[in-house]
Amino acid sequence: MREIKIKDKGFPIILEPYPHILIPSKKQLHGWWPGKRECTGERLLINPYNGCSIGCFFCYTRAFPGYFELFQNRGIVVVAEDFPSTVEKQLDSINVASCGYLSPVCDPFQKVNEKYHYSEKIIRIFTERNIPIEFITKSEVPEEVIELLKIQKHSFGQISILTLDDNLRRVLVPFGADTETLLNNIKRMKKNGIFVVARIDPILPFVNDDKEDLKKLVERCIEAGASHIITSVLDIPLKIKNFVFEEISKKFGKKTVRLYSELYREKIDGYLHADINYRKGIFTFLKSLTQKESVSFALCMEYGIEDGKPRGLNRRFATSINCEGINIPLYIRKNKKFIPATNCHGNCLNCNEALCGISELAMGKPGSKKDWKLKDYRRWSKKIRPSFLSI
Repeated sequence: MREIKIKDKGFPIILEPYPHILIPSKKQLHGWWPGKRECTGERLLINPYNGCSIGCFFCYTRAFPGYFELFQNRGIVVVAEDFPSTVEKQLDSINVASCGYLSPVCDPFQKVNEKYHYSEKIIRIFTERNIPIEFITKSEVPEEVIELLKIQKHSFGQISILTLDDNLRRVLVPFGADTETLLNNIKRMKKNGIFVVARIDPILPFVNDDKEDLKKLVERCIEAGASHIITSVLDIPLKIKNFVFEEISKKFGKKTVRLYSELYREKIDGYLHADINYRKGIFTFLKSLTQKESVSFALCMEYGIEDGKPRGLNRRFATSINCEGINIPLYIRKNKKFIPATNCHGNCLNCNEALCGISELAMGKPGSKKDWKLKDYRRWSKKIRPSFLSI
């Protein structure tokens, strides 16, 4: 059996259901990364897998260091060994919890999950404690996940669907679910009373940006049961610019690459962004459309330059308090389970009052820290007062 050497230690490559290795892991739950944060709600980020067999050529994680390079260079996914048990122990060490996020760097229901079922196990660990959890996927949602989510009122799902054209979908998302399955994900969750977000994310210029096609896609998603639409225009990490451009050339022709070279001239913190006026045109169109359809709308990690500094565009385009369209309070332990904190809408990034009782989570104040670790949750757990619990 072949193996991969990491720090002089060999790890066997397991070929089925997709090439991967098992790595002992001590990684901890944590919040968002520092920097130009746009995500309003605090989250516990959960990453059981590094690398993603869905195969989107434009994925920003292909530029990440460490285990992600192993996937980008050799197509091998890294699985954090026995990670659900690690998550369980960490949750049981805190009395304060934000919504879980499965996962910011991979599809939680990709091929290796069919072997390990870490995602289902982690969702169960959260919901058994009555802690909300969300996921983002381009795959079919397992029925077990829907059954678990519907018992926790603030848990929800996000379905990433880029086009109604399944031939184009095969090019953009080669190993994701087909278009009808993605729409059916939305229908199944809506039928079970679960809040559903449809993510048209990203829009690739000259590929899936036709306004009539976008209109039909939004309408189908809303008809299926989506209550909120999130979008973005593809940004390209400078580290993998050549790789992305080569893939665009192979898939869509050299003319499209030339158009990208002309359009992508804005550099913001290591990423190439499409011309700001192009992006604003797309966002204005989709915002107007969602308002007519009476659903909320937001952007994901979209920036412009104002006074020489990056500034998020959600201030202009979002129509919801939180960028994911749902208000999720901080949760606090009461005995063995967690319950919502009083009067908390979960929009920590813009909060000034800290009604949850944790002053540091009021991040609307100038100079506030915006990235949190498990140690912070443990520190808050010692200070939280029962008077902040909902009855």
